[in-house]
Amino acid sequence: MASESAARPHCVAIIGGAVSGAEVAGRLAEKGVTVAVFEQNPRPFGKIEDGLPRWHHKLRNKEYDTIRGKLDHPNVYYVPDTRVGRDIDFSALCNEWGFSAVVLANGAWRDRPVGIEGAEACVGKGLIYQNPFVLWWNHLEESNYQGPEFEVVDDTMVLGGGLASIDVAKIVMLEGARAKLAERGIDVEVIDLEVKGIPKILESHGLEFEDLGLQGCTIYYRRRIEDMPVVTIPEDATPEREAKVRRSRATLLDKAMRKFGFEVEELCVADDVIVEDGKLVGMVFRRTKLEGNRVVTTDETFERRGACVISSIGSIPEPIEGIDMKGELYDFEDWDTGRLSAYPNVFSVGNVVTGKGNIIASRKHAAEVSTAAIEAFLGVADDVEAGRAALSDPTVTAAGDLAEGVTEHLAHTPHPSAEAYDATVARIAERQKAVDYTGDLASWLKLVEPKPR
Repeated sequence: MASESAARPHCVAIIGGAVSGAEVAGRLAEKGVTVAVFEQNPRPFGKIEDGLPRWHHKLRNKEYDTIRGKLDHPNVYYVPDTRVGRDIDFSALCNEWGFSAVVLANGAWRDRPVGIEGAEACVGKGLIYQNPFVLWWNHLEESNYQGPEFEVVDDTMVLGGGLASIDVAKIVMLEGARAKLAERGIDVEVIDLEVKGIPKILESHGLEFEDLGLQGCTIYYRRRIEDMPVVTIPEDATPEREAKVRRSRATLLDKAMRKFGFEVEELCVADDVIVEDGKLVGMVFRRTKLEGNRVVTTDETFERRGACVISSIGSIPEPIEGIDMKGELYDFEDWDTGRLSAYPNVFSVGNVVTGKGNIIASRKHAAEVSTAAIEAFLGVADDVEAGRAALSDPTVTAAGDLAEGVTEHLAHTPHPSAEAYDATVARIAERQKAVDYTGDLASWLKLVEPKPR
Protein backbone atom coordinates (compact mmCIF):
# COMPACT_ATOMS: atom_id res chain seq x y z
CA MET A 1 0.00 0.00 0.00
CA ALA A 2 1.30 3.47 -0.86
CA SER A 3 2.34 5.55 2.09
CA GLU A 4 0.64 8.84 2.91
CA SER A 5 3.72 10.77 1.79
CA ALA A 6 3.77 8.94 -1.56
CA ALA A 7 0.19 10.04 -2.19
CA ARG A 8 1.16 13.73 -2.18
CA PRO A 9 1.09 15.16 -5.71
CA HIS A 10 4.22 16.28 -7.48
CA CYS A 11 4.88 20.03 -7.69
CA VAL A 12 6.11 21.52 -10.97
CA ALA A 13 7.27 25.11 -11.55
CA ILE A 14 6.68 26.72 -14.92
CA ILE A 15 8.54 29.91 -15.79
CA GLY A 16 6.35 31.89 -18.18
CA GLY A 17 2.57 31.88 -18.37
CA ALA A 18 1.81 32.53 -22.04
CA VAL A 19 1.06 30.11 -24.90
CA SER A 20 3.54 27.31 -24.17
CA GLY A 21 3.64 27.73 -20.40
CA ALA A 22 -0.14 27.78 -20.05
CA GLU A 23 -0.53 24.71 -22.24
CA VAL A 24 1.99 22.69 -20.22
CA ALA A 25 0.43 23.93 -16.96
CA GLY A 26 -3.05 22.95 -18.06
CA ARG A 27 -2.03 19.47 -19.16
CA LEU A 28 -0.08 18.72 -15.99
CA ALA A 29 -2.83 20.12 -13.77
CA GLU A 30 -5.33 17.80 -15.48
CA LYS A 31 -3.08 14.89 -14.45
CA GLY A 32 -3.28 15.92 -10.79
CA VAL A 33 0.07 17.72 -10.63
CA THR A 34 0.32 20.89 -8.53
CA VAL A 35 1.67 23.60 -10.80
CA ALA A 36 3.13 27.02 -9.96
CA VAL A 37 3.34 29.40 -12.91
CA PHE A 38 5.84 32.22 -12.39
CA GLU A 39 5.12 35.12 -14.75
CA GLN A 40 7.34 38.21 -15.04
CA ASN A 41 4.40 40.49 -15.90
CA PRO A 42 1.13 41.13 -14.06
CA ARG A 43 -0.79 39.47 -16.93
CA PRO A 44 0.16 36.07 -18.35
CA PHE A 45 -0.25 36.80 -22.04
CA GLY A 46 3.39 37.31 -23.04
CA LYS A 47 4.10 37.93 -26.72
CA ILE A 48 0.41 37.62 -27.52
CA GLU A 49 -0.11 40.91 -25.68
CA ASP A 50 3.25 42.62 -25.99
CA GLY A 51 4.71 41.34 -29.26
CA LEU A 52 1.73 40.58 -31.50
CA PRO A 53 0.62 43.92 -33.03
CA ARG A 54 -2.77 45.04 -31.75
CA TRP A 55 -4.47 44.85 -35.13
CA HIS A 56 -4.65 41.12 -34.34
CA HIS A 57 -7.31 41.97 -31.74
CA LYS A 58 -9.61 39.00 -32.45
CA LEU A 59 -6.73 36.53 -32.39
CA ARG A 60 -5.37 38.11 -29.21
CA ASN A 61 -8.71 37.90 -27.42
CA LYS A 62 -9.14 34.27 -28.39
CA GLU A 63 -5.64 33.44 -27.15
CA TYR A 64 -6.33 35.36 -23.92
CA ASP A 65 -9.36 33.17 -23.31
CA THR A 66 -7.35 30.00 -23.97
CA ILE A 67 -4.56 31.00 -21.60
CA ARG A 68 -7.01 32.07 -18.88
CA GLY A 69 -8.78 28.76 -19.16
CA LYS A 70 -5.55 26.79 -18.73
CA LEU A 71 -4.33 28.83 -15.75
CA ASP A 72 -7.68 28.93 -13.96
CA HIS A 73 -7.43 25.26 -13.00
CA PRO A 74 -7.64 24.56 -9.24
CA ASN A 75 -4.27 22.77 -9.36
CA VAL A 76 -2.52 25.85 -10.81
CA TYR A 77 -1.01 28.56 -8.59
CA TYR A 78 -0.44 31.75 -10.58
CA VAL A 79 2.48 33.90 -9.38
CA PRO A 80 2.61 37.25 -11.26
CA ASP A 81 5.21 40.03 -11.25
CA THR A 82 7.99 37.53 -10.60
CA ARG A 83 11.07 37.27 -12.77
CA VAL A 84 13.20 34.23 -12.09
CA GLY A 85 16.82 35.29 -11.88
CA ARG A 86 15.85 38.64 -10.40
CA ASP A 87 13.12 38.04 -7.81
CA ILE A 88 13.80 34.33 -7.31
CA ASP A 89 17.12 32.54 -7.68
CA PHE A 90 16.94 29.95 -10.45
CA SER A 91 19.22 27.43 -8.75
CA ALA A 92 17.19 27.72 -5.53
CA LEU A 93 13.95 27.24 -7.45
CA CYS A 94 15.28 24.03 -8.99
CA ASN A 95 17.05 22.62 -5.93
CA GLU A 96 15.51 24.09 -2.78
CA TRP A 97 11.82 24.84 -3.34
CA GLY A 98 10.84 21.19 -3.58
CA PHE A 99 9.72 21.10 -7.21
CA SER A 100 9.94 17.72 -8.91
CA ALA A 101 10.44 19.48 -12.26
CA VAL A 102 10.91 23.00 -13.62
CA VAL A 103 9.79 24.05 -17.11
CA LEU A 104 11.34 27.02 -18.89
CA ALA A 105 8.66 28.64 -21.05
CA ASN A 106 9.95 32.20 -20.70
CA GLY A 107 10.24 32.93 -24.41
CA ALA A 108 12.67 35.19 -26.24
CA TRP A 109 12.38 38.81 -25.11
CA ARG A 110 15.86 40.19 -25.64
CA ASP A 111 16.76 41.78 -28.98
CA ARG A 112 19.83 40.42 -30.70
CA PRO A 113 22.41 43.24 -30.60
CA VAL A 114 23.16 45.04 -33.86
CA GLY A 115 26.78 44.06 -33.34
CA ILE A 116 28.37 47.13 -34.94
CA GLU A 117 30.89 49.24 -33.09
CA GLY A 118 29.27 52.40 -31.79
CA ALA A 119 25.69 51.21 -32.32
CA GLU A 120 24.78 50.58 -28.69
CA ALA A 121 25.75 54.13 -27.78
CA CYS A 122 22.99 55.27 -30.16
CA VAL A 123 20.15 53.38 -28.48
CA GLY A 124 17.50 56.02 -27.78
CA LYS A 125 19.40 58.41 -30.05
CA GLY A 126 18.21 57.25 -33.45
CA LEU A 127 18.45 53.51 -32.82
CA ILE A 128 15.50 51.54 -31.42
CA TYR A 129 15.12 47.84 -30.80
CA GLN A 130 12.01 46.02 -31.96
CA ASN A 131 10.78 44.37 -28.74
CA PRO A 132 10.36 47.53 -26.62
CA PHE A 133 9.06 49.41 -29.67
CA VAL A 134 6.23 46.98 -30.43
CA LEU A 135 5.44 46.59 -26.73
CA TRP A 136 5.05 50.38 -26.44
CA TRP A 137 2.93 50.59 -29.59
CA ASN A 138 0.61 47.86 -28.31
CA HIS A 139 0.07 49.78 -25.06
CA LEU A 140 0.27 53.42 -26.15
CA GLU A 141 -3.49 53.90 -25.76
CA GLU A 142 -3.40 52.71 -22.13
CA SER A 143 -3.16 55.15 -19.23
CA ASN A 144 -1.42 52.67 -16.91
CA TYR A 145 1.44 51.85 -19.29
CA GLN A 146 4.74 52.56 -17.53
CA GLY A 147 7.39 51.41 -20.02
CA PRO A 148 9.65 53.37 -22.37
CA GLU A 149 8.06 55.82 -24.79
CA PHE A 150 8.84 56.08 -28.52
CA GLU A 151 7.73 58.06 -31.53
CA VAL A 152 6.77 56.63 -34.92
CA VAL A 153 8.54 58.71 -37.55
CA ASP A 154 8.53 58.76 -41.33
CA ASP A 155 11.65 57.72 -43.25
CA THR A 156 12.45 54.86 -40.85
CA MET A 157 14.99 52.19 -41.70
CA VAL A 158 14.35 48.64 -40.45
CA LEU A 159 17.10 46.05 -40.10
CA GLY A 160 15.73 42.55 -40.43
CA GLY A 161 13.95 40.24 -42.81
CA GLY A 162 11.57 38.05 -40.80
CA LEU A 163 7.92 38.41 -39.90
CA ALA A 164 8.72 40.68 -36.95
CA SER A 165 10.50 43.19 -39.21
CA ILE A 166 7.45 43.27 -41.48
CA ASP A 167 5.29 44.03 -38.43
CA VAL A 168 7.58 46.93 -37.57
CA ALA A 169 7.46 48.29 -41.13
CA LYS A 170 3.66 48.02 -41.11
CA ILE A 171 3.42 49.97 -37.85
CA VAL A 172 5.57 52.75 -39.30
CA MET A 173 3.57 52.94 -42.53
CA LEU A 174 0.13 52.68 -40.91
CA GLU A 175 0.90 55.36 -38.33
CA GLY A 176 2.47 57.57 -40.98
CA ALA A 177 -0.55 57.27 -43.26
CA ARG A 178 -2.97 57.83 -40.39
CA ALA A 179 -1.14 61.00 -39.32
CA LYS A 180 -1.13 62.38 -42.87
CA LEU A 181 -4.83 61.64 -43.25
CA ALA A 182 -5.52 63.33 -39.91
CA GLU A 183 -3.84 66.49 -41.24
CA ARG A 184 -6.54 66.47 -43.96
CA GLY A 185 -9.27 66.05 -41.37
CA ILE A 186 -9.74 62.36 -42.15
CA ASP A 187 -9.89 60.17 -39.04
CA VAL A 188 -9.09 56.50 -39.67
CA GLU A 189 -8.61 53.78 -37.05
CA VAL A 190 -5.31 51.93 -37.45
CA ILE A 191 -7.12 48.56 -37.39
CA ASP A 192 -9.36 49.62 -40.31
CA LEU A 193 -6.32 50.89 -42.15
CA GLU A 194 -4.51 47.57 -41.62
CA VAL A 195 -7.45 45.36 -42.65
CA LYS A 196 -8.40 47.34 -45.77
CA GLY A 197 -4.90 48.49 -46.70
CA ILE A 198 -3.55 51.98 -47.29
CA PRO A 199 -4.37 52.16 -51.05
CA LYS A 200 -8.06 51.28 -50.56
CA ILE A 201 -8.51 53.80 -47.76
CA LEU A 202 -6.84 56.49 -49.86
CA GLU A 203 -8.95 55.61 -52.90
CA SER A 204 -12.13 56.01 -50.85
CA HIS A 205 -11.06 59.62 -50.22
CA GLY A 206 -9.93 60.33 -53.79
CA LEU A 207 -6.25 60.18 -52.86
CA GLU A 208 -3.16 58.30 -53.99
CA PHE A 209 -0.15 57.30 -51.92
CA GLU A 210 1.98 60.06 -53.46
CA ASP A 211 -0.49 62.64 -52.14
CA LEU A 212 0.51 61.84 -48.56
CA GLY A 213 4.08 63.05 -49.00
CA LEU A 214 5.53 60.12 -47.05
CA GLN A 215 9.11 59.05 -47.65
CA GLY A 216 8.18 55.62 -46.36
CA CYS A 217 9.97 52.78 -44.64
CA THR A 218 12.53 50.29 -45.97
CA ILE A 219 13.58 46.90 -44.62
CA TYR A 220 17.24 46.05 -45.21
CA TYR A 221 17.74 42.30 -45.59
CA ARG A 222 20.95 40.29 -45.99
CA ARG A 223 19.43 37.71 -48.34
CA ARG A 224 17.04 37.81 -51.32
CA ILE A 225 13.34 38.52 -50.96
CA GLU A 226 12.54 34.89 -51.86
CA ASP A 227 14.77 33.83 -48.95
CA MET A 228 12.69 35.69 -46.36
CA PRO A 229 11.52 33.03 -43.87
CA VAL A 230 7.87 34.03 -43.97
CA VAL A 231 7.02 30.52 -45.18
CA THR A 232 9.20 27.63 -44.00
CA ILE A 233 10.69 25.21 -46.50
CA PRO A 234 10.05 21.62 -45.31
CA GLU A 235 13.20 19.71 -44.45
CA ASP A 236 12.34 16.97 -46.96
CA ALA A 237 11.29 19.36 -49.74
CA THR A 238 12.12 18.39 -53.31
CA PRO A 239 13.82 21.03 -55.50
CA GLU A 240 10.44 21.68 -57.11
CA ARG A 241 8.75 22.13 -53.73
CA GLU A 242 11.53 24.44 -52.54
CA ALA A 243 11.22 26.58 -55.66
CA LYS A 244 7.45 26.79 -55.14
CA VAL A 245 7.90 27.96 -51.53
CA ARG A 246 10.39 30.61 -52.62
CA ARG A 247 7.93 31.88 -55.24
CA SER A 248 5.18 32.03 -52.61
CA ARG A 249 7.48 34.04 -50.35
CA ALA A 250 8.09 36.61 -53.09
CA THR A 251 4.34 36.77 -53.82
CA LEU A 252 3.47 37.31 -50.16
CA LEU A 253 6.04 40.07 -49.78
CA ASP A 254 4.84 41.77 -52.93
CA LYS A 255 1.25 41.76 -51.61
CA ALA A 256 2.37 43.19 -48.29
CA MET A 257 4.49 45.91 -49.88
CA ARG A 258 1.65 46.99 -52.17
CA LYS A 259 -0.93 46.98 -49.37
CA PHE A 260 1.16 48.83 -46.79
CA GLY A 261 3.67 50.81 -48.85
CA PHE A 262 7.01 49.73 -47.38
CA GLU A 263 10.03 48.66 -49.44
CA VAL A 264 12.66 45.95 -49.09
CA GLU A 265 16.33 46.42 -49.98
CA GLU A 266 17.72 42.91 -50.42
CA LEU A 267 21.28 41.54 -50.36
CA CYS A 268 22.81 44.00 -47.91
CA VAL A 269 23.96 44.01 -44.31
CA ALA A 270 24.58 46.88 -41.89
CA ASP A 271 28.32 47.52 -41.71
CA ASP A 272 28.76 50.83 -39.88
CA VAL A 273 26.82 53.63 -38.25
CA ILE A 274 26.62 57.25 -39.37
CA VAL A 275 26.54 59.46 -36.29
CA GLU A 276 26.22 63.24 -36.24
CA ASP A 277 26.03 65.30 -33.06
CA GLY A 278 25.70 62.13 -31.02
CA LYS A 279 22.67 60.89 -33.00
CA LEU A 280 22.40 58.01 -35.43
CA VAL A 281 21.37 59.47 -38.78
CA GLY A 282 22.09 56.59 -41.11
CA MET A 283 23.90 53.35 -41.79
CA VAL A 284 26.64 52.14 -44.06
CA PHE A 285 25.59 48.90 -45.74
CA ARG A 286 27.73 46.29 -47.39
CA ARG A 287 26.41 44.36 -50.36
CA THR A 288 26.13 40.62 -49.96
CA LYS A 289 25.83 37.67 -52.29
CA LEU A 290 24.87 34.05 -51.83
CA GLU A 291 27.24 31.18 -52.37
CA GLY A 292 24.97 28.20 -52.08
CA ASN A 293 23.04 28.93 -48.89
CA ARG A 294 25.85 30.99 -47.35
CA VAL A 295 25.78 34.80 -47.18
CA VAL A 296 29.08 36.33 -48.29
CA THR A 297 29.94 40.01 -47.99
CA THR A 298 31.43 41.89 -50.94
CA ASP A 299 33.63 44.97 -51.25
CA GLU A 300 30.72 47.16 -52.34
CA THR A 301 29.26 49.54 -49.75
CA PHE A 302 26.58 52.21 -49.83
CA GLU A 303 25.06 54.73 -47.41
CA ARG A 304 21.46 55.28 -46.48
CA ARG A 305 20.21 58.02 -44.19
CA GLY A 306 16.93 58.10 -42.34
CA ALA A 307 15.08 59.61 -39.40
CA CYS A 308 15.36 56.45 -37.32
CA VAL A 309 16.70 52.89 -37.39
CA ILE A 310 14.70 50.05 -35.82
CA SER A 311 16.63 46.82 -35.40
CA SER A 312 14.53 43.70 -35.89
CA ILE A 313 17.26 41.12 -36.49
CA GLY A 314 16.02 38.59 -33.98
CA SER A 315 14.89 37.91 -30.43
CA ILE A 316 16.81 35.72 -28.01
CA PRO A 317 16.21 34.50 -24.45
CA GLU A 318 17.10 36.74 -21.53
CA PRO A 319 20.13 35.36 -19.67
CA ILE A 320 19.28 33.86 -16.28
CA GLU A 321 21.96 33.56 -13.63
CA GLY A 322 22.58 29.89 -13.07
CA ILE A 323 21.99 28.84 -16.69
CA ASP A 324 25.05 28.46 -18.90
CA MET A 325 24.85 30.12 -22.31
CA LYS A 326 26.05 28.82 -25.65
CA GLY A 327 26.33 31.93 -27.74
CA GLU A 328 22.99 33.71 -27.59
CA LEU A 329 20.98 30.68 -26.41
CA TYR A 330 20.88 28.52 -23.32
CA ASP A 331 23.37 25.66 -23.42
CA PHE A 332 20.88 22.81 -23.75
CA GLU A 333 22.10 19.26 -23.49
CA ASP A 334 19.01 18.01 -25.32
CA TRP A 335 17.43 20.52 -27.70
CA ASP A 336 14.26 18.48 -28.23
CA THR A 337 13.24 18.68 -24.58
CA GLY A 338 15.37 21.67 -23.55
CA ARG A 339 17.25 19.71 -20.90
CA LEU A 340 20.15 21.37 -19.06
CA SER A 341 23.08 19.19 -18.00
CA ALA A 342 23.41 20.95 -14.63
CA TYR A 343 19.70 20.58 -13.83
CA PRO A 344 18.30 17.12 -14.61
CA ASN A 345 14.82 18.21 -13.50
CA VAL A 346 14.58 21.14 -15.96
CA PHE A 347 12.71 21.06 -19.27
CA SER A 348 12.12 23.83 -21.83
CA VAL A 349 9.55 24.60 -24.52
CA GLY A 350 8.64 27.29 -27.04
CA ASN A 351 10.72 30.29 -28.08
CA VAL A 352 13.22 29.82 -25.25
CA VAL A 353 14.35 26.75 -27.23
CA THR A 354 13.95 28.06 -30.77
CA GLY A 355 15.51 31.41 -29.92
CA LYS A 356 12.77 33.16 -31.90
CA GLY A 357 10.38 35.73 -30.60
CA ASN A 358 7.21 35.89 -32.65
CA ILE A 359 4.02 33.91 -32.29
CA ILE A 360 4.28 32.28 -35.71
CA ALA A 361 7.74 30.98 -34.89
CA SER A 362 6.38 29.65 -31.62
CA ARG A 363 3.58 27.88 -33.40
CA LYS A 364 6.00 26.57 -36.06
CA HIS A 365 7.87 24.86 -33.26
CA ALA A 366 4.61 23.08 -32.52
CA ALA A 367 3.10 22.41 -35.94
CA GLU A 368 3.34 23.19 -39.67
CA VAL A 369 2.03 26.64 -40.51
CA SER A 370 0.27 26.97 -43.86
CA THR A 371 0.78 29.70 -46.44
CA ALA A 372 -2.86 30.71 -45.90
CA ALA A 373 -2.15 31.27 -42.20
CA ILE A 374 0.89 33.39 -43.06
CA GLU A 375 -1.22 35.46 -45.47
CA ALA A 376 -3.66 36.07 -42.64
CA PHE A 377 -0.87 36.97 -40.24
CA LEU A 378 0.64 39.46 -42.70
CA GLY A 379 -2.80 40.96 -43.40
CA VAL A 380 -2.78 40.15 -47.13
CA ALA A 381 -5.36 37.31 -47.20
CA ASP A 382 -8.59 37.82 -49.15
CA ASP A 383 -10.50 37.48 -45.88
CA VAL A 384 -8.09 38.72 -43.21
CA GLU A 385 -10.33 38.25 -40.18
CA ALA A 386 -11.44 34.72 -41.18
CA GLY A 387 -7.85 33.74 -41.83
CA ARG A 388 -6.72 35.04 -38.47
CA ALA A 389 -9.49 33.15 -36.73
CA ALA A 390 -8.19 29.97 -38.35
CA LEU A 391 -4.67 30.84 -37.24
CA SER A 392 -5.75 30.88 -33.61
CA ASP A 393 -6.88 27.24 -33.67
CA PRO A 394 -4.76 25.29 -31.15
CA THR A 395 -1.48 24.04 -32.60
CA VAL A 396 0.28 23.16 -29.39
CA THR A 397 1.91 19.86 -30.26
CA ALA A 398 5.31 20.84 -28.86
CA ALA A 399 3.87 21.89 -25.49
CA GLY A 400 1.80 18.73 -25.34
CA ASP A 401 4.82 16.57 -26.11
CA LEU A 402 6.81 18.42 -23.47
CA ALA A 403 4.06 17.83 -20.90
CA GLU A 404 4.22 14.11 -21.67
CA GLY A 405 8.00 14.20 -21.20
CA VAL A 406 7.59 15.86 -17.82
CA THR A 407 4.96 13.29 -16.88
CA GLU A 408 7.38 10.48 -17.75
CA HIS A 409 10.05 12.16 -15.62
CA LEU A 410 7.61 12.43 -12.70
CA ALA A 411 6.72 8.75 -13.00
CA HIS A 412 10.32 7.92 -12.09
CA THR A 413 10.63 10.58 -9.39
CA PRO A 414 9.71 9.98 -5.72
CA HIS A 415 6.62 11.88 -4.59
CA PRO A 416 7.20 14.62 -2.01
CA SER A 417 6.47 13.95 1.60
CA ALA A 418 3.54 15.73 3.23
CA GLU A 419 5.96 18.06 4.98
CA ALA A 420 7.91 18.83 1.81
CA TYR A 421 4.73 19.38 -0.21
CA ASP A 422 3.30 21.78 2.37
CA ALA A 423 6.60 23.67 2.49
CA THR A 424 6.60 24.12 -1.30
CA VAL A 425 3.01 25.36 -1.35
CA ALA A 426 3.81 27.72 1.54
CA ARG A 427 6.73 29.23 -0.39
CA ILE A 428 4.50 29.72 -3.42
CA ALA A 429 1.86 31.44 -1.27
CA GLU A 430 4.53 33.63 0.31
CA ARG A 431 5.62 34.90 -3.11
CA GLN A 432 2.01 35.50 -4.14
CA LYS A 433 1.52 37.58 -1.00
CA ALA A 434 4.71 39.54 -1.71
CA VAL A 435 3.26 40.75 -5.04
CA ASP A 436 -0.23 41.35 -3.57
CA TYR A 437 -1.81 38.65 -5.71
CA THR A 438 -5.50 38.31 -4.90
CA GLY A 439 -5.42 34.51 -4.99
CA ASP A 440 -8.09 34.43 -7.67
CA LEU A 441 -7.08 34.69 -11.33
CA ALA A 442 -10.28 36.35 -12.56
CA SER A 443 -10.26 39.09 -9.91
CA TRP A 444 -6.54 39.66 -10.40
CA LEU A 445 -6.84 40.06 -14.17
CA LYS A 446 -9.67 42.52 -13.64
CA LEU A 447 -7.50 44.46 -11.17
CA VAL A 448 -4.53 44.72 -13.58
CA GLU A 449 -6.58 45.15 -16.75
CA PRO A 450 -5.21 47.92 -19.01
CA LYS A 451 -6.99 51.25 -18.60
CA PRO A 452 -7.71 53.39 -21.69
CA ARG A 453 -6.28 56.89 -21.82
